Amino acid sequence: MLLIPVLGDQLSVSLASLMDVDPACAVILMMEVRDEATYVRHHKKKIAFIFSAMRHFAVAMRDLGWVVDYVNLDDPGNLQSIDAEVKRAVERHHPSAIRVVAGAEYRVRQRQDQWAALTGLPVEILEDDRFICSLSQFYTWAQARKEHRLEYFYRDMRRKTGLLMTPEGKPEGAKWNFDQDNREKPRAGLTYPPPERFVRDAITDEVIALVAAEFDEHFGDLEPFGLPVTREQSRSALAQFIATALPDFGRYQDAMLAGQDYLFHSSLSLCLNVGLLDPREVCQAAVDAYSRGEVPLNAAEGFVRQIIGWREYVRGMYWWDMPKLVDRNVLDADRALPDFYWTGDTQLRCLAQSIDQTKREAYAHHIQRLMVLGNFALIAGIDPKQISDWFLVVYFDAFEWVELPNVMGMSQFADGGMIASKPYASGGAYINRMSDYCGDCFYDVKQKTGATACPFNALYWDFLARHEERFKKNMRMANSYATWRKFPETTQTEYRQSAAAFLEKLVPAEPEWARKKT
Repeated sequence: MLLIPVLGDQLSVSLASLMDVDPACAVILMMEVRDEATYVRHHKKKIAFIFSAMRHFAVAMRDLGWVVDYVNLDDPGNLQSIDAEVKRAVERHHPSAIRVVAGAEYRVRQRQDQWAALTGLPVEILEDDRFICSLSQFYTWAQARKEHRLEYFYRDMRRKTGLLMTPEGKPEGAKWNFDQDNREKPRAGLTYPPPERFVRDAITDEVIALVAAEFDEHFGDLEPFGLPVTREQSRSALAQFIATALPDFGRYQDAMLAGQDYLFHSSLSLCLNVGLLDPREVCQAAVDAYSRGEVPLNAAEGFVRQIIGWREYVRGMYWWDMPKLVDRNVLDADRALPDFYWTGDTQLRCLAQSIDQTKREAYAHHIQRLMVLGNFALIAGIDPKQISDWFLVVYFDAFEWVELPNVMGMSQFADGGMIASKPYASGGAYINRMSDYCGDCFYDVKQKTGATACPFNALYWDFLARHEERFKKNMRMANSYATWRKFPETTQTEYRQSAAAFLEKLVPAEPEWARKKT
């Protein structure tokens, strides 16, 4: 008999460990353990989503004829760690072997390697084939290149999948990407179709009560809760997004509007990252809508690129650079994370809006994450490990394999340019152009220095000045440095003094707030 542990981000009926197995000769083990909920203090809504999705998956697998040994968080015998619960399950069921899909996170995968010694049983660890690019394929791609740029990986993935490719092997529309069409400034009065919300059942109600009782000190709002927690609900959410939001997703994907949490973005990443949706079916749905003439090419291509391009790419880069990636900090940033990242109590309206939304929804779209929350941390010199921990805590789709390379590489440039060819740093002008955040802000985005000037302006130039030796030869930053050098010395001094004055007022968060205390 086989013992088949299924982890909380492996909720797929076609999981590799379940294939070619007679359900009569196996036990599926599923575990809610405190260690996984608290190794960082995950957003309450994220914990509730994963536990509810796990419990619904267990029901679905039982309906398919599988025996499921499900350990609830509050079961009296629960030892509250995956390793201990695997060992305890072996003692209950006396299997001949363990079969499991490799953990998506480095720390989980390292622990799986110890299960044979822990249990005295043979352990078969299978590759997670729910990703389109296997790790061995990614390593082959990476080893053949000095620079690992997304664009070239993405083109290979288009060829591999055939998505948005002509019969002649050319990209649809004769271009690989349509980013230039995807930066439209949001117009006044623009409204979005809100994502589908789902009525809670008794299982989810029970999970909500459990999370409220056990994790009340964690960040974020638990209620209201209407996330998709089953395969059927996830497919419904996909269909609703394709029909109502994807047509405008492309041109407005960089836009930000106060009070419009999702705009035309999907929240399907949480369903993808736990296995309720498959990346191939999500991309195919977008391509099919384009083929029917319901979605413009720039929207379909931009969406597909996020999944078969960026999602697959950062997963590969995560494993390529682990475990060193955790401690990357080439810019020597060491400022403590400001307290307002947890409270939202700041006069910077763009940050206050994004943090408030994050607290309520456990979600913010990629431009809010990159160009507001990440950009501020970058130009303010925040310790990349602290901001990375924050991102891992607060978002419902954040698992280390996708969060860490996004933050360390794309957002904070802590990896020295392995992922991004330049730091994604900007002043207030970008935020003003792509949002309505600046209109009612305490700070004046058009004012460059002084107590009421937008801090992003001075912090941006201060960031360039601090790191001139590193970036002065970067061709993508040549115009910025040319502008900086044209400033009179008095102007440069004013920028740097304004930045220093603002940074002195930042109140640091409680130390180690995000990480579980041991």
